[in-house]
Amino acid sequence: MIKKMLLTAMVLAAGLGLAASPASYAVQTVAQSSVAAPAVAAPQLVCTVNDNGVNFRGGPGTDYPVLGSVNRGQNLNYRGQQGNWVMGDLWGGPTGVWIHVAYLNC
Repeated sequence: MIKKMLLTAMVLAAGLGLAASPASYAVQTVAQSSVAAPAVAAPQLVCTVNDNGVNFRGGPGTDYPVLGSVNRGQNLNYRGQQGNWVMGDLWGGPTGVWIHVAYLNC
């Protein structure tokens, strides 16, 4: 009976020593640091208009109304695409506009 108690105490002590070992600490540190790491935002895709007098529209197609026009060099923050139409936000202008991909360099 005493041998059984001693064996149990030795196993318990060995387990506590392993839990406090440097290797265990390193695993805990890595796990904690990966949880606490801040999220990094993906870079914004910017498209540039490649011609003058390019219409931007209210939707992805010629069936949608022309809301205005822009010239070569105008930048647009890319927000999405449907078919051959890119939707984005014009720098210093309207947001959520659509321009045909033929008139953009993205």
